[in-house]
Amino acid sequence: MKKITLLLFCLLHFSGFSQSKSASIVLTSGLTAQFTLNSNTNKVTLVLKGPSDRWFAIGLGVQSGFGMADGDVLVYTTSLSDRNYVGTGAPATDASQDWTVISNPTPVGGVRTLTLERALTNSDANDFQLPYATTNTIDLAWARSASASTSLANHGTGNRGFASATFTTLGVEDFSLNATSVYPNPASGEFFIKAKTKLSKINLYSQLGALVKTVPVADDAREVQVEVNGIQKGVYFLELQNEKEKSWKKIILE
Repeated sequence: MKKITLLLFCLLHFSGFSQSKSASIVLTSGLTAQFTLNSNTNKVTLVLKGPSDRWFAIGLGVQSGFGMADGDVLVYTTSLSDRNYVGTGAPATDASQDWTVISNPTPVGGVRTLTLERALTNSDANDFQLPYATTNTIDLAWARSASASTSLANHGTGNRGFASATFTTLGVEDFSLNATSVYPNPASGEFFIKAKTKLSKINLYSQLGALVKTVPVADDAREVQVEVNGIQKGVYFLELQNEKEKSWKKIILE
């Protein structure tokens, strides 16, 4: 019996589960990035948030002081493009567009949220490589339009900068409701709920236990956008349910 149990554990561990690393960073006001590296799928997921009324860009692997050097860059104007730095001037578009847009919902509160995916490593020389085993930090450059415009142009010195993000190992994936993420937290106007399992019901409660809002879940979705405009600032609790379990999360509205 012990041998069978051990064999079953090994099969589950090496074939059904994976490790993940995550790094989140606020690049500047209204521009944030969250990277998740997955050892099983060999892919990186990037949740990039920026202003909806102008273009914005993020450079991968670009150290402070080298913003106009050669490097990998993602630019969003009216759509996403995979590019590379070539010194001064607009970054050149890559022949191979390696990032896939997983989600690009209608902007809310002047903020656009992009969920993107790409292989950790590939043969494109213009792409910054992210091998799972050795990627622990990532240097980033960012830029955005100085005014409301989606036409790529000089951003000016006050609309660019650099940052460095550190990855945290998340461990083996947990496919229960306890692994559900709620972001951003604190939230203003809206937040997102992302689960590893299908959601069937979501309720928002006050600290006193009063039901404030029932959030509709369409077709057992795993990712839900929650609008909280008009709800008083404070600490609230999310009741998450699926067919088998229930879990709670705290959300701060500001």
